[in-house]
Formats: sequence, structure tokens, C-alpha cells
Amino acid sequence: MVTSVTSLGRNGLYDWLIQRVTALILGVYFIFTMGWLMTHSGVDYLTWKAFMGSLCMQIANTLVFFSVSAHAWVGLWTVTTDYITTLQFGSKATFARLTAQLVIALLTLVYLLWGLVMIWGGA
Repeated sequence: MVTSVTSLGRNGLYDWLIQRVTALILGVYFIFTMGWLMTHSGVDYLTWKAFMGSLCMQIANTLVFFSVSAHAWVGLWTVTTDYITTLQFGSKATFARLTAQLVIALLTLVYLLWGLVMIWGGA
């Protein structure tokens, strides 16, 4: 079995499971949010702020941000591992792949931290 230090789950089965669980979390969140919007007509800013500011939604939003981050990382790690190959980049494929993965990891971390600040910052 081949493992990579840049893989989130350390092997394909765990990465597959992470993708499925995070997709399920995102799907349930989307359906719940759409259901809430459909049952509350004429939502204004204060109503939306109160809804999103509740502790349950702050926890749900935190879970969603972690889910999006993990889901995106596994997907983009797979794409970079599969498509940044020796055929396109010759002997520099490993450097190009690790550079792309480093940029993706940093952007994902910034997204996650920015989201957590928005959720829990209290602004």
C-alpha cells in the first residue's frame, strides 16, 4: 500500500470515507438551511443574524467549515496527485505537486480560520 504524508486520511479508504461523511454533512446542512428559508418568508437581516448567531447554528457552521476544508483538501490532493505527473513536468513533478499542495493547504487553512473568525468573532 502506498501512503503519502500529504494525504489527510493516510490511505485511500480513509480519504474516501472523509469525502463521503463531509458530503453528507454539507448536504444535510444545505437541506436544513433551505427548509428554514422556505418556512420563514420575508427574512430580513436581523432575523438572519439571529438565526445564524444562535449557538446551534454557530456549531453547525463550524462543522460545515471544517467539512468544506476537509472535503476540498482530499479532493484537491487527489487531483494534484493524479494529474501533476512526470508526463507534464518531467523530473520536477514532485516539486510542482508539493508546491501546488502547499498553496492549496495554505489557502484552505486561511479559509478555515477566516470562517471561524466570522462565526465566533462576535462582530
